[in-house]
Amino acid sequence: MTQTLAFVGSKWTPLVIFQLHLGARRYGELQRAMPGISPKTLAERLQSLEERGLVTRTVYPDKPPRVEYALTPRGHELGDILDTIATWATA
Repeated sequence: MTQTLAFVGSKWTPLVIFQLHLGARRYGELQRAMPGISPKTLAERLQSLEERGLVTRTVYPDKPPRVEYALTPRGHELGDILDTIATWATA
């Protein structure tokens, strides 16, 4: 439980999950939606979420190549939980 809370509570992670909970996003869209996040931090958060099975990374064979990030069903469950916490915090 402690490890999960530390991961979810790490800086930027909840915001990345929130953005992807709204729908699939490209890297640049995520960066624009979160002013202040560095490219390195965004890449690290996306990779960490992907490694934990919360995010999928899809590469489309367009020219130039297009990459989209989306929440997995498990990621959407976490997004729902974060939405509930946000609602509770503002009540």
